Amino acid sequence: MLIGYARVSKADGSQSLDLQRDALIGAGVEEEQIYSDLASGKKDDRSGLQACLKALREGDVLVVWKLDRLGRSLHHLVKTVSMLSERGVGLKVLTGQGAQIDTTTAAGRLSFGIFAALAEFESELIRERTVAGLQAARARGRKGGRKFALSKSQVRMAQAAMANRDTSVSELCKELGVRPVTLYRYVDPNGNLRDYGKRVLGA
Repeated sequence: MLIGYARVSKADGSQSLDLQRDALIGAGVEEEQIYSDLASGKKDDRSGLQACLKALREGDVLVVWKLDRLGRSLHHLVKTVSMLSERGVGLKVLTGQGAQIDTTTAAGRLSFGIFAALAEFESELIRERTVAGLQAARARGRKGGRKFALSKSQVRMAQAAMANRDTSVSELCKELGVRPVTLYRYVDPNGNLRDYGKRVLGA
């Protein structure tokens, strides 16, 4: 059975599903077998897509107008199509980039294999850039990770202030420009250093 999926990014009426629906029906998908979403492709919780994937059975073929209607990234597409293949479900793309993909044919599986290799290559490039960036930062004396909310002088101020029982935590936080939960990451209620405070003063 052919199962269709269509998606537009905006739900305000400025975009229509009609073009995709017509193309899917023209490709042999019955209208009642078309699932759709009015949502960004970046969203994971697309109810139409989830219902579509749930409805697919072994031997079915998922038909989409364009490849970008299905996934939010190349890596996500490869993961989704691989999952479909494991379930014995095919994928057919009607137009745009990836239109040569039809995993029910040998040529289509070859095309998808190229996409999968590109996704793996993309992931490896991102990983290499991240590692190189962290190494470059360390060479300049910086460490990766979240920036500290308090400076060394502010941590010392917080230590002294919290050691004084008359200190108003709300006033101190206002002075430092942080919330109480952030302050307590650096010092305890008695002014003793906590992990974040020790890391700031030791940097």
